[in-house]
Amino acid sequence: MVSTQAKDAIIVVDVQNDFVDGSLGTDRGLEVARGINAWLGGLVHAEEEEAEAGDGSSAAARPLIVGTKDWHIKPEGHFAPEGEEPDYKDTWPVHCVADTHGAQVCAELNPELVDVWFHKGEYTAAYSGFEGHLAGEEQTLQQWLNSHEVENVTIVGIATDFCVRATAEDALEAGFGVTVIEDLCAAVSEDGATQALDALRASGAEVIAQPR
Repeated sequence: MVSTQAKDAIIVVDVQNDFVDGSLGTDRGLEVARGINAWLGGLVHAEEEEAEAGDGSSAAARPLIVGTKDWHIKPEGHFAPEGEEPDYKDTWPVHCVADTHGAQVCAELNPELVDVWFHKGEYTAAYSGFEGHLAGEEQTLQQWLNSHEVENVTIVGIATDFCVRATAEDALEAGFGVTVIEDLCAAVSEDGATQALDALRASGAEVIAQPR
C-alpha cells in the first residue's frame, strides 16, 4: 500500500544477486540485504498493526519505500569487451542482465516490502536511481517522488561508492533532503566508501550509522 501522507521516502539501491554474491559481489552485500529487510519489515509491520487496531491514531505515515534495479539489456560500453579485463571504474564484468537470476532481488530482501521498483541502465551505463524509470512505464524516479510530494529521502543499498553515491548526489541536486545509512550500505572498496561518504557530507547529505 502506497501512503498518500508520507513526505519521506526510502530508496533501496540495487540489492540484487549479482551485487550480493554474484559477478560483482560485495563483502557486506548479504549482511546489508538482511539488515535492510529487517528494518523495512519492522516499518511495514508497525503500519499494519496500527491499521488493524483501527484506533484512529494520528501517528505519522511510514516512509514510502522505493527500490532500484540495474536492468541491463545492451548497455553500450558498460561491460568489458569479451576477452578484456574490466577496469572496475568505467567497464565491468557482465552483471544484472534483465530477466536473469543475477538481476533479481536478493532472496534475503522481501521484494513485497518495497512499494514500487525502478529499472535503470537498459541500454547505457546508469549508476543513479534517478536515471531509472518505473518498471514497465516511462515515469522517472524524480517524477514519482514529486508526484507523491516527497521532501526527504533516506538511501541504503549497494554500492556505497557507486550507485548509492550517484543516487544521493542526484537527490541533493534535485532539492531533496538526503540521509544515507552507512551500516545499510555495502561498498566495492572501503576506501571508495570513505571517499563517497565524505563527499556526500560535504555536499549537504546527512550520514548516519544506523536507522533512527
